[in-house]
Amino acid sequence: MGRAVTVAACALNQWALDFEGNLERIFRSIDIAKSKGARYRLGPELEICGYGCSDHYYESDTLLHSFQVLEKLLESPVTQDIICDVGMPVLHRNVRYNCRVIFLNKKILLIRPKTALANTGNYRELRWFTPWSKARHVEEYFLPRIIQEVTGQETVPFGDAVLATKDTCLGTEMCEELWTPNSPHIEMGLDGVEIFTNSSGSHHVLRKAHTRVDLVNSATAKNGGIYIFANQKGCDGDRLYYDGCAMISMNGETIAQGSQFSLDDVEVLVATLDLEDVRSYRAEISSRNLAASKVNPYPRVKVNFTLSCPDEVAVPTCVPIQWRYHSPEEEISLGPACWLWDYLRRSKQAGFLLPLSGGIDSSATACIVYSMCHQVCLAVKNGNAEVLSDARRIVHDETYVPEDPRELCKRVFTTCYMASENSSQDTCNRAKLLAEQIGSYHINLNIDAAVKAIVGIFSIVTGRTPRFSVYGGSSRESLALQNVQARVRMVLAYLFAQLTLWARGLPGGLLVLGSANVDESLRGYLTKYDCSSADINPIGGISKTDLKNFIQYCIENFQLTALRSIMSAPPTAELEPLVDGQVAQTDEADMGMTYAELSVYGKLRKIAKAGPYSMFCKLINMWKEICAPREVASKVKHFFRMYSVNRHKMTTLTPSYHAENYSPDDNRFDLRPFLYNTTWSWQFRCIDQQVNALDFLHGL
Repeated sequence: MGRAVTVAACALNQWALDFEGNLERIFRSIDIAKSKGARYRLGPELEICGYGCSDHYYESDTLLHSFQVLEKLLESPVTQDIICDVGMPVLHRNVRYNCRVIFLNKKILLIRPKTALANTGNYRELRWFTPWSKARHVEEYFLPRIIQEVTGQETVPFGDAVLATKDTCLGTEMCEELWTPNSPHIEMGLDGVEIFTNSSGSHHVLRKAHTRVDLVNSATAKNGGIYIFANQKGCDGDRLYYDGCAMISMNGETIAQGSQFSLDDVEVLVATLDLEDVRSYRAEISSRNLAASKVNPYPRVKVNFTLSCPDEVAVPTCVPIQWRYHSPEEEISLGPACWLWDYLRRSKQAGFLLPLSGGIDSSATACIVYSMCHQVCLAVKNGNAEVLSDARRIVHDETYVPEDPRELCKRVFTTCYMASENSSQDTCNRAKLLAEQIGSYHINLNIDAAVKAIVGIFSIVTGRTPRFSVYGGSSRESLALQNVQARVRMVLAYLFAQLTLWARGLPGGLLVLGSANVDESLRGYLTKYDCSSADINPIGGISKTDLKNFIQYCIENFQLTALRSIMSAPPTAELEPLVDGQVAQTDEADMGMTYAELSVYGKLRKIAKAGPYSMFCKLINMWKEICAPREVASKVKHFFRMYSVNRHKMTTLTPSYHAENYSPDDNRFDLRPFLYNTTWSWQFRCIDQQVNALDFLHGL
């Protein structure tokens, strides 16, 4: 009997439709796995074409090019003498499936279609694929001619089967199948499968890693076995960042942990494990063995190959480790930074431009770019030739070696403070000091001339001049004047992004960064087409509370002392006139709610699926120590009025890094109307009736 088996789980930074690059990364991962002694290699979900192809899955080209890549893999000597498990879309009897193609020595062993598709939140797999619903059923799949010519096979098994090697048995799960109540690994384990594999396209969300690790470990805790988890990493073309975390687990304990955030395009996690540890673990679980005696068996594909080593007794096996989790502040520092680097290098731009206001949100965005520069310098120091090559191409210097994050920041990051007559000297100083400490190329400019020119055109045409409220104008006039300032900043941001490097005698253009947080987007506390309108937004999925904690983290870990005064200052838009030279406008007063309250509303609305009435019912208990029911009712009504009035702004929201499960992203995560009946008459009447009943109950 075989004992010591060596297996590999890969985290690859694949890119949707980048068949050339994806093939190269797959080859590299197989080569590394073999060099470390692995006899089985598992890659991420849909790794050949890239997970995020979306409606490109409908195109026959995507299927064709996937098979062309598979042909290259099959005929290469790199893939010999190792079981390779790769992901790609496959059309079987005119139905498109999300599949694993498992092959060995130019022979396809099994095509295994996904049985449970991810179709919530950011996932829309049912739009493009059909789940395989024939449990424990295998059919013949007729191979395309280009594959037949390599393998010599006309047909191969297609369906829900497991692989039986000469020394063990392997069963496949795919991403969502691990998260379902009746995961395949349960009955596969009862049927004698000893090694479970899971190829995933799982994206980062703050505080999600714990859940994923617990699921993987629990998969073998009750039933025994080895669990191999591979995942995509990086930005493959949209709002999501896939966060790797490849892992290998045995009998409920983590054996090997991959990185969650790194700039390495290819990461291969290899572990050697003793199959006898699985067998002895299972032997003493009598309830498991009784269930196993009655299980409906899986079809087995026999494989004339061993995963165990010839000199297995002399091979040391891996021992359990403790998973090392990042704090939420570390996740914010690393995840969006890696996403920005992928976006920058793949868009072939020369850097970023950020309107830096001296407030928490834009400062947090600047810190993420600074963290990106840290990651780049660290990767180069550790010998990452790809990162060095990308950095040289971005800065247009073939001899450049990034060593100092501040110096790299100077080359790739431009910050711009756009003052108006309503700006305070304090915010100007804060922005300038932060720019100095992170090393960005900083610009100070004044927008008053542009604002006066635009308002002047309106006055010439209408014969009327709008005024701020403090000067006797109406709220409508005041809001319009604030919006003009905000929108002028957006126009100037794009002008400077396109021409700043030109003016400095440097090649290339800059990507404009937005800095509206998830809470402001939810409330709609932003001007449509202001500086929240940008190319991308690294903090658009992060709450104000988490951003404040992240700022404190940057003070302590990056020694950015300029952030102390930014932390202590009340958030303000600085769009209304100053009073005695001081800021009179604050965000929370403008919004009519605190950022802490906004986070609660957001989680109840999205995660708890609460409408106005349900939210009220939950909050009268959550806030019973601080608010009377009538006050809770007033707060809930105000939130839903403001949310619904401003929902239209979400249709033009800048593509943002997805980090929070209550994000109001209208693109595909949070699908809602954008023209509401903002009176909510029926819903609010139900709240009022409940408030009156509670008042009567308490004799009020």
